[in-house]
Amino acid sequence: MDEEEKRKYIKAGEIAERILKNLKVERDMKFIEIAEKIEKEIASYAKPAFPVNISCNETAAHDTPDKNDERIIKDEVLKIDFGVHIDGYIADCAITYDFSGKYEKLLKASKKALENAVGKVKEGIKISEIGREIEKTIKSFGFMPIENLGGHFLSRYELHVGEIPNYEIRSGEILKEGDVIAIEPFSTNGIGYVKETNICKIYSATELKPTRNSIAREFFKKIENEYNKLPFAERWVIKSLEDKISLLELVRNGSLKTYPVLKEKNNGIVSQFETTVIVEKDSGKVLISLDSFDI
Repeated sequence: MDEEEKRKYIKAGEIAERILKNLKVERDMKFIEIAEKIEKEIASYAKPAFPVNISCNETAAHDTPDKNDERIIKDEVLKIDFGVHIDGYIADCAITYDFSGKYEKLLKASKKALENAVGKVKEGIKISEIGREIEKTIKSFGFMPIENLGGHFLSRYELHVGEIPNYEIRSGEILKEGDVIAIEPFSTNGIGYVKETNICKIYSATELKPTRNSIAREFFKKIENEYNKLPFAERWVIKSLEDKISLLELVRNGSLKTYPVLKEKNNGIVSQFETTVIVEKDSGKVLISLDSFDI
């Protein structure tokens, strides 16, 4: 990683941290208002790395509001996950709020797991050790880590280029100086697995596959030019019936990757905290400070 790349990562992290610290989330607010407010604020300084995810209770990830979404905050465990990118260099973060007043310990489990895992980061450490630390911490609170959903390596314009597990795995893979990782402990009072639903509102471009639909081909080019390989929301791109038809065609032929909404397999409540870290020789440079999650 050269100094210019590092500077962009750090700047993206500073923007994400400022937004997170200033974020005001209250009961009866609409999900779409929260998402659009965050995305608008990001756009004032950089670009969203993906659509704001707002996932409630047993929903773990990939839920972003529709354009005319009427959902409001009630007595939920509410997870907000967002990212900032500058020229493709990404800072990713997430926070959980408990509006039910019942799950303080569950939130503490994932937050403490994040703190402990960040403390392990340095050049040469195995990713399995990070996973073991997350698993040990969450289980010490009496909960389960979600095993098939976790953190990830980041690269330019690529949000997921490798796994940072939330449990101990058999792997000799080590962190290298200059790696950029998102550490993302999910804790649950369920069984520790998520399943895909049939709801999908988020997509990303892969490569254009053959299609006779010329409008769909042009639609793909616009998406690729605007978002590169980063995820985008349906509400960002659908302006007409032709756009919707094009989107469906590109999903059907494999030109677009889908991100279905994920729910805990046993309908357990899920908590999530996340930050982004640049791996250095003796430690990790945290891009969104851990005190940003003090709520």
